[in-house]
Amino acid sequence: MWNWPRQIKDSITQKTTGLMRMQFWRDAVEGIYCDNPPHQPIATELWRAVKRHNLTKMWFMKIIDEREKNLDDRAYRNIQELEKYAENTQSALLYLTLEMLGVRDVHADHAASHIGKAQGIVTCLRATPYHCTRQKVFLPMDVCMLHGVSQEDFIRGKQEKNVRDVIYDIASQAHIHLEHARSFSKKVPVKAYPAFFCTVALDDYLCNVRKVDFNIFHPSLQRKSTLLPLHLYIRSWKKTY
Repeated sequence: MWNWPRQIKDSITQKTTGLMRMQFWRDAVEGIYCDNPPHQPIATELWRAVKRHNLTKMWFMKIIDEREKNLDDRAYRNIQELEKYAENTQSALLYLTLEMLGVRDVHADHAASHIGKAQGIVTCLRATPYHCTRQKVFLPMDVCMLHGVSQEDFIRGKQEKNVRDVIYDIASQAHIHLEHARSFSKKVPVKAYPAFFCTVALDDYLCNVRKVDFNIFHPSLQRKSTLLPLHLYIRSWKKTY
């Protein structure tokens, strides 16, 4: 249900169409908080969730605003811009998830901020091979320039060391965010942990990309991990994230 803004970008070919759909959802959220949701299945479910859990309107608006900016289909200028996008989309979803779990805690929010940024960075990395087939590259330009790598190098699927160095730097930033989120895990209410189990998939990808020496195009990175359910169960049993 929470993926509707992202799906807009994936399903449109003209920016104008995307802007119209974003405006529909902006109006829908306004209607939801006035107890007048549009007659649309997702909007109806959102209205019910908002009423049941007293969800914060600001997080919905941040998601919509940030997705709208992202319709430009251009690369991130730097890693900070990618992190800002992740904060206003992935982290915002985690804030809403925490509210649905009944958790309103500053340490949980702090963890959600870093985990959301890590998730946004990993998502950008995972999607790179797909985007390259469409002649698009969204990786931060500052990191690419630092290693003398062009967008064309990624589109051609090059695997030279400087290309892998770009992936290493970006993946390392995601790892730093995960480690920071875990550094104060003892201060985070256990009740919040289910919101953070997405870290299982993030750890899995970062581990796998390290195993293939940061070759983003390695076929193994496009295969689903059959051990994810087991790792998720273990993480849940140990009450860690």
